[in-house]
Amino acid sequence: MHPLTGNQIIINHNSPRELRLFLENQGLGMRKKYGQNFLVNSGIREKLLDALELKAGDPVWEIGPGLGAMTKGLLDRGARVTAFEIDSAFSMILRELFEAYGNFTLVEGDVLKTWPKIQWEDKLCLLGNLPYNIAANLLGNFIEKKHLFQKMVITVQREVAQRMMAGSGTKDYSSFTVLCASAYKISPLMHIKGASFYPIPKVDSQGLRLDLLPGQKKTPQLFYPLVRSLFASRRKTIQNNLLNFVSSVMIMNKTMPAQEASAKMASAIKAVVSEALERSGLSGSRRAESLEIEDFFNLAEILMEILSCGQ
Repeated sequence: MHPLTGNQIIINHNSPRELRLFLENQGLGMRKKYGQNFLVNSGIREKLLDALELKAGDPVWEIGPGLGAMTKGLLDRGARVTAFEIDSAFSMILRELFEAYGNFTLVEGDVLKTWPKIQWEDKLCLLGNLPYNIAANLLGNFIEKKHLFQKMVITVQREVAQRMMAGSGTKDYSSFTVLCASAYKISPLMHIKGASFYPIPKVDSQGLRLDLLPGQKKTPQLFYPLVRSLFASRRKTIQNNLLNFVSSVMIMNKTMPAQEASAKMASAIKAVVSEALERSGLSGSRRAESLEIEDFFNLAEILMEILSCGQ
């Protein structure tokens, strides 16, 4: 029973019309700022759930459960679900629907703020229809903080998916591409048209599966900041971007005081950049979008050695 209306909660997740009526009857509304769109195509929901290849007892984080269509599928497969929901009204519905399940935990609030407070588990999986405004930020946070899922099945806007899967030398290849590819093998699942959602979004979506790369090697401390720095000014050569990056690292590590970052230190910075490029075998005239993942790893490791940065 709904705690406010006293009505039994029955939701047809496959019908936009019935979803609209349900929301109206419960006095609920969709909030654009949360990027709320319900996946009403049951066939696609099943394919996404199947792609996780879950076994009973597997721990899964679900981002943005909404009214629980995918949540029920996870619970029916025996997963131990931790669901993150930002909308307090939807949270009330979810509690009523699933509080009887012993394998369901609801975390209310902005997932960007709440997830670091939740205990991490080995072989954790993730499922989520990620809103455009948080997808890159959320995935980037997980990777940079070394909280890596064994497997992820996500739905993102096609633009985000293209950035994640882009090849070097293309316009979509970015620091976000390198970040994702450094930890996961990314496989496309299906192209999802807007009509598969309610309300219908203006853009299409893409289902993706991300599998943790085997034998994860230790990421050099400078890897993530280096990648961001080299892509910060895409039109600049890696040599020019490296000059700025090396200068900032030397200041941060107190190799040189900030007030001394002047012409007299330029030769020292240039020497570090020159040695790093020579040892990596990279031409300083190249740009970041032409580098492969291993190039970034190697360059970061070499810079760690030259600058004597601790891990």
